[in-house]
Amino acid sequence: MILQKLVHRLRQFRLLHHWVGISVVLFMFITSSTGVLLGWKKNVELLQPATLVGSSQELSHWVSFERIATASRHAIDSVVGRKIEIDRMDVRPDKGMIKVTFQEEYWEVQIDAASGKVLSVAQRHADWIEHIHDGSIISDGFKLFYTNYIGVGLLLLSVTGFWLWYGPRVIRKIKHQ
Repeated sequence: MILQKLVHRLRQFRLLHHWVGISVVLFMFITSSTGVLLGWKKNVELLQPATLVGSSQELSHWVSFERIATASRHAIDSVVGRKIEIDRMDVRPDKGMIKVTFQEEYWEVQIDAASGKVLSVAQRHADWIEHIHDGSIISDGFKLFYTNYIGVGLLLLSVTGFWLWYGPRVIRKIKHQ
């Protein structure tokens, strides 16, 4: 009786494992491949521009945020040919520079914080890859669904996969008693 229950449970787990695997395989492929790219973002300049170093780490020598914003807007306008709003400023005191990211097209301008001069203007490809990775490229609601679906799917695949490995051992042990 116990053996029949174990065999039946094993078949149920195999079926569950099969259908969960089919339902999450595309999402897992997208998440894992973008995850690999994100793991390399600091090492590949195509994915994320290298962080440059400004002329001074001394905060008292730095120019105002207003001047940083003006310089970065001017740099973007000259490259893109239109105005794009600033999303955020990432202050790097240890590098003596400020990264200014923009709300559209994943642009970044690095500014020397002491002189206000533009160090680089480049696109941050790692940002859109991250948005694909977590599903937020579609919407925040989809991101919540996507991350939970993959998380629960991986959990179910782990539990059922373990039982598909361990269950036959238990069954063989019972048969040999």
